[in-house]
Amino acid sequence: MIPDVGSLRTPCYIIDLGLLRKNLDILGQVQAAAGCKILLALKGFAAWSTFPLIRKTLHGVTASSRHEAMLGKEEFGGEVHLCAPAYRDDEIDALLACVDHMVFNSFSQWQRFRARIQACPRPVSCGLRLNPEHSEVATAIYDPCAPGSRLGVRLETFLAHDRAGLEGLHFHTLCELNADALERTLAVFKNKFGPFIPGMKWVNFGGGHHITRPDYDVERLCRLVRDFRNEFAVEVYLEPGEAIALNTGYLAATVLDITHNRVDIAILDTSAATHMPDVLEMPYRPVIEGAGKPGEHPHTYRLGGLTCLAGDVIGDYSFPEPLKVGQRLIFHDMAHYSMVKNNTFNGVGLPDIVLYEPETGAFQVVREFSYLDYKQRLS
Repeated sequence: MIPDVGSLRTPCYIIDLGLLRKNLDILGQVQAAAGCKILLALKGFAAWSTFPLIRKTLHGVTASSRHEAMLGKEEFGGEVHLCAPAYRDDEIDALLACVDHMVFNSFSQWQRFRARIQACPRPVSCGLRLNPEHSEVATAIYDPCAPGSRLGVRLETFLAHDRAGLEGLHFHTLCELNADALERTLAVFKNKFGPFIPGMKWVNFGGGHHITRPDYDVERLCRLVRDFRNEFAVEVYLEPGEAIALNTGYLAATVLDITHNRVDIAILDTSAATHMPDVLEMPYRPVIEGAGKPGEHPHTYRLGGLTCLAGDVIGDYSFPEPLKVGQRLIFHDMAHYSMVKNNTFNGVGLPDIVLYEPETGAFQVVREFSYLDYKQRLS
């Protein structure tokens, strides 16, 4: 049930802790049934006010940068994994102070930093990201195995290098996909790299597993992980970001103005370009509470954002009643990616971050953004 947001300042992201707990229950059951460890991918969801709840179930985080690694170490605890296309010389010591697992995208990077890692006073388990050259993702920008991809080591390169010192293998081929896509990936991965898995300590199946989606085949996922663990005697990690926060959050916005230019247009106090950039980048059409497709209801509007970008358009929606200035609109599924990818283009303010506890009906505003958040990004 959507909470009444009438008391909140808009725009704001609202994270429903009850829905988050529901997702964590599913992920906890997968961990128990499959015998794997699930990590929170901070690139997808990094609202650290929720970490005390999430860490009751998940084993740690996976980071893609020094700042994400520091956040995971400081606010989450548990295991901190790191996987990035490349690492900087001037950041390696700070990274080694944070991480427990470090995945390299190339042999050259591994060889460059190997001695410093081995001299590190705390143990850091190192692995290599592989590219099985098997595509499952339809949208090219999100396909890590597309021809010419910069991500991961192909088999011919893998065979040509010394692998001594590496303790794990990592692959990532999915984006918002079901377990059947993982099953096809595993078949290719085992065919190409299976002979090299014995002797490894762990294999990371990457992200993109839509585990908490209602139609996700959880039983198949658990079977695939169990069979892999039994065959190779390694620890298996999954690192979804989206599945943790999928369908747990909203973006509340207010209608600021209504105009007409061949179509009725409603200008909102939010923006596709700044507050939900995947609407333009993916692209996709977010669900709005009570709204339908154009023409489905009597009154159709083009919903426009607050920036000067001509294409800052969220989409065309129909409503049972005419929209009014001051009316609130609720966008669904806005906790993951929208929050970590938002920006302050045009100086548009960032939405507040609000936690909602359905057991008590209480809202907690955990972050409000101001002019200084915009100003201090620049100089």
